[in-house]
Amino acid sequence: MTMTINEKIINEFPEIKIRLAEPLSLYTNTKTGGPADIVAFPTTGKQAQALVVFAKENDLPLTVIGNASNLIVQDGGIRGLVMILTELNEIWCDGNKVHATAGASLIETTEVAYQHGLTGLEFAAGIPGSIGGAVFMNAGAYGGEIKDVLAQVTVVTPQGELKTYTNEELRFGYRMSRLQAEDDIVLEAAFELATGDKQQIRQRMDELNFLRASKQPLEYPSCGSVFKRPVGHFTGKLIHDAGLQGFTIGGAQVSKKHAGFIVNIGGATATDYLAVIKHIQAVILKEFDVRLETEVRIIGEEK
Repeated sequence: MTMTINEKIINEFPEIKIRLAEPLSLYTNTKTGGPADIVAFPTTGKQAQALVVFAKENDLPLTVIGNASNLIVQDGGIRGLVMILTELNEIWCDGNKVHATAGASLIETTEVAYQHGLTGLEFAAGIPGSIGGAVFMNAGAYGGEIKDVLAQVTVVTPQGELKTYTNEELRFGYRMSRLQAEDDIVLEAAFELATGDKQQIRQRMDELNFLRASKQPLEYPSCGSVFKRPVGHFTGKLIHDAGLQGFTIGGAQVSKKHAGFIVNIGGATATDYLAVIKHIQAVILKEFDVRLETEVRIIGEEK
């Protein structure tokens, strides 16, 4: 009797935690998202690479998720295999370099840098993403970006090959890197930092965390900053000036605290989120003739 793909993956990877028909709302920061056919949680780079090869050999669509902090998974969920990298989460220091695997928290990585008296990552002290996602989209805040400190990254290609890229080879831009075009999956990153004064590093991190907490709606689930900053404008100001703060569809609301955020005030669906996004884009285009592009990644199928 022929094994189903579900039986095959469970049989082939007994050491990896695998879930079937798993609601992705359990893993997204928005607390929304439909079911994935198969979810796997590798704990090593070798396991992640083996899963990529398995997906390729079995014509299984593959989606990779980290902290899902700047992501909307649609209500129809995701077909095929979803690999969630949050259990691939080691962080260690080697001289002035901090190394972290893809699922490690960016916030925890900044703490390790601080503990070793290394400066350069303070800007990321409150960014809620994973290392893989941060490199993938060149995350940044408060005047700093991943491209400023990244030395190199190890990835697995969609074909299952391991590659290492230097900072220059990643072709970083505003919220982008070559990884987005090539679908390479980050396994590990190394950050080149400088020796600093621990007290000053802590002070700067605390300062930025205070700013973030006072300005951003951290008390509600959200997908972080929804839109890219349009040239010559501030997204939050445009949305505020259009009178859209508090605009709500279902359980998704334009934050009253920070207009650049859409929060889940209770029971929101991904469909609610997307409807609010479309409404904001339409109003800003009509009022100010500015096209807002999403920074948040939208994946999966409509319900």
